[in-house]
Order: sequence, then structure tokens, then C-alpha cells
Amino acid sequence: MTAHKKRILLKLSGEALSTEGHRGINPQSLKEIATEIADAYKKANCELAIVIGGGNVWRGLRDGGGVIDRVNSDSMGMLATVINAIALQSAIEEAGVPTRVLTSINIYQLAEPFVRRKAIRHLEKGRIVIFAGGTGNPYFTTDSAAALRASEINANVLLKATQVDGVYDDDPRKNPQAKLIDKITYAKAIEQRLQFMDTAALAIAMENKLPIQVFNLHKKGNIERALCGQDIGTVIY
Repeated sequence: MTAHKKRILLKLSGEALSTEGHRGINPQSLKEIATEIADAYKKANCELAIVIGGGNVWRGLRDGGGVIDRVNSDSMGMLATVINAIALQSAIEEAGVPTRVLTSINIYQLAEPFVRRKAIRHLEKGRIVIFAGGTGNPYFTTDSAAALRASEINANVLLKATQVDGVYDDDPRKNPQAKLIDKITYAKAIEQRLQFMDTAALAIAMENKLPIQVFNLHKKGNIERALCGQDIGTVIY
């Protein structure tokens, strides 16, 4: 009888597929992140799901500009995550790992609809599952979608890949004296209004006792380290 594999959900920002200061999908950035994910997955004894944002294509509140109402703008953001998910699926499969995209909004010609049992079955069969479309509802971020999907599939941990080394007590890009936090509880993270993840996502994680690990996406090998359970970044528990 084989040991049960650790089930992990990796949250990526849409900006991971672009280059700094640019919008859209950069083919080289896409290839690099997909190859790193595929290589890490092959080495780690785990089941892997991914939630990807859409901010490189469309970010609801920012891009609506007061002309497009919040609900429609958020809906456009959900579609942006589908674009990113299809691109990431193609690149990961090019790197040699079977992948499925499941969406919370029905686009039958492009991806499967999200069904919890189907998602778990794909994971058990060794496929990477990419969840697209956010939660399927406006007013919720893809961080909330990540916490929700991780809870639904009974993931052991939610890994959030970011632009910095973890969670700080202040913005390290603005304050050079900001200190990296090794571990913090959900309640303290909410109380201190730390900006690494929105309150709704933290509340979902806290309710379901889902640990979160925040780490730097841009350090080579960090995805593999995170998938293999190494102590990097910040743990929220």
C-alpha cells in the first residue's frame, strides 16, 4: 500500500506570467515558470493544484476606471484568469506533466467545469489541476478562491508565491527596516492588517485550519523547496 501523497495548492499571481512593468503574457516568463513547476512536481511526492490570478490581463477595480461597474469588471477579471490558466496548462504539458483546467464559470469548449470530485480524481491520477475563474462571483479575489479551493479539496497546505521573501511587518519595498516574520497566526495577521492576503481568504483558511506558506517566487528553486516542505518564507497557522 502506497503512502498518501501530500496535497498542495499553489497560488500564483497573473503577473508571474509577464515581465515587470508590462501587461499580458510573456512567452519566456510563461515557459520559465511552467518548467520550474513541472520539474518541482516531478521531484516532490505530492498532488498539486494551482490557482492563478489575472492581474496581468485585467484587474477589476483598477482597470474598470469608474466606467465599467464593479460586477462587470470583476467578471472580466475572472475571464482573465481563464486566459492565464489555458496558457499555463499548455506550457506545463509542454514540460511533460499532464494538466487539467477546471473553471468556476462554464466555458465548455475551453475547460472543464469545476466539480470537486472530478478535481480530486484528476489529482489522484497524477495530473496538475489549475482552477480558473476565481470563485465565480464578484467581490472576491483569487486569494479567496485559493483558500476556498484548497479547503474543498482537503489540501494540506496553501502555498502563496509572491514578489518578496515572505510576510513582513511593513512593506519591504518602501521600508528597508521592515522585518520578515517567520510564523504568525491567522488572527494576528488579520488584526495587524498585513497586506499579503485579503481578510476573506485568511478567514476561510482559519475556519478550515489550512496552513499558508508565503514565499518568494523569484528565487530559483523556491517552488521545489516549497513543494518538498522545506522551511522557507512565512507560515501562517
